Amino acid sequence: MTASPALMHRLAGIRLLALDVDGVLTDGSVWHSSCGQFQRFHVHDGLGLQLLGAAGVTVVWISARRSEAVELRAAEIGVADVRQGVSDKLHELQRASDAYGVGRESIAYMGDDLPDLPALRWASIGLAPANAVAQVRAEADYVCERDGGEGAVREVCDLILAARQGHSADRQ
Repeated sequence: MTASPALMHRLAGIRLLALDVDGVLTDGSVWHSSCGQFQRFHVHDGLGLQLLGAAGVTVVWISARRSEAVELRAAEIGVADVRQGVSDKLHELQRASDAYGVGRESIAYMGDDLPDLPALRWASIGLAPANAVAQVRAEADYVCERDGGEGAVREVCDLILAARQGHSADRQ
């Protein structure tokens, strides 16, 4: 799916990107062993989020589950706001909106499954990885070419950065 010029214009105004974790930042797999829990993150997503943060976009992770691996990965790439054990993602997204003073018109949310739908619908721009469930893909403003945990987040970061760059070039 290619981002339309209208969507790129809207992406240029994004000041807060909120992400589900399992199925978005990871492929959704969780491995359990006697040593703990393992999750796999894509290195391209991490750099994309660092670039987005450097450009002044706030990044928030919202997850229904709790995982030490998520905390470690977030700290590693500089994502300071990680909200885990969240049963109502919409409410948590609204709390983040208030905390950062960012209106919903400047918020994008990326999710992959049914619990993400209320937050995805509320945000100005709803995003989904290619392998999101059908209901989420149907309601997203943009469906990535890549799957969750396979660079979908980087795809979104690159789109937002390109939109912001094009928007600032338009004003010159």
